[in-house]
Amino acid sequence: MSRRALPALALAAAMLLSACAGAPTDAADAEPASSGFPVDVTSCGHTSTLDAPPKAAITMNQGATEVALALGLEDRLAGTAYLDDAVAPRFAKAYDSVDVLAAEYPSHETVLAEEPDFVYGSYASAFEADAAGRQAELAELGVGTYLSPFGCPDAGDKAEVGFASVWDEVHAVATAFGVPERADEVEAEQQAVVDELAETAAGRGLDVFWYDSGDKTAYAGAGEGGPQVVLDAVGATNVFAGLDGGWAEVSWEQVVKADPDVIVLADASWSTAAEKRAHLRRDPVLRKLRAVREDRIVTVAYSESTPGVRLVDGAQKVSDQLRELAGS
Repeated sequence: MSRRALPALALAAAMLLSACAGAPTDAADAEPASSGFPVDVTSCGHTSTLDAPPKAAITMNQGATEVALALGLEDRLAGTAYLDDAVAPRFAKAYDSVDVLAAEYPSHETVLAEEPDFVYGSYASAFEADAAGRQAELAELGVGTYLSPFGCPDAGDKAEVGFASVWDEVHAVATAFGVPERADEVEAEQQAVVDELAETAAGRGLDVFWYDSGDKTAYAGAGEGGPQVVLDAVGATNVFAGLDGGWAEVSWEQVVKADPDVIVLADASWSTAAEKRAHLRRDPVLRKLRAVREDRIVTVAYSESTPGVRLVDGAQKVSDQLRELAGS
């Protein structure tokens, strides 16, 4: 038999086998189903059913981005947007591998151009019509979504801020991406840090004013947000713990009356720690505060004062700086 006849026979055999097997179906051509899928992810009254782990996700807001990076999902991100400050050094390399779609929110058209299969945001504003788009609209396009339970537009749906609820969000995102074991690792590592901070209790006996922003009045860390969680973690007393919400507007007269032992400055791109420090030292009344006179001031990145994977970093940094003050 000639060599030229062999391919013809092989082709005929293949056609015969195909005829015996029947025409290929969509199910046969599809990728094998991912183990554990489909899964539902629910927050803020919205549920997305995911048939497979996302491969082209977009994160909106720094908190969402850093949760994804903490879970090692940078290779599943089609893009990211909207930082409050610099990403944590441990995430920098992974972050640099992801396309930044916009300095703030990208437009709906920009988001759709990336052909995402999942969009994850920290704040309800991420899902406005002029940003990623409404969650219901994205669902109609086959795009799954998840809004941080801390960012729900309805106050009744919001999660109570705490390390446990942060870890709940991490677990939900890990479930969506099919990597639940990575969330277990994040929680275990952070729980160990929280336990150590409680034992150290660097803030025990200290009254603290958490200065977020403002000059005419002060936007202070109140009793139900990230600042309160951080101060509780280090054993300090928040002078405005009695105020509702995560942050609250207070008068400078209230700050002067409290005369805190320590002031924490949140460092954000729109209100830097340096600007707030300068304001405290320049004002003829505020510069008489004991904490200002004695330079008992610590700083923490804004992203380490909001619910997310860096909240424990904020607690660690406040603890370290309080220990330095105690030793000075």
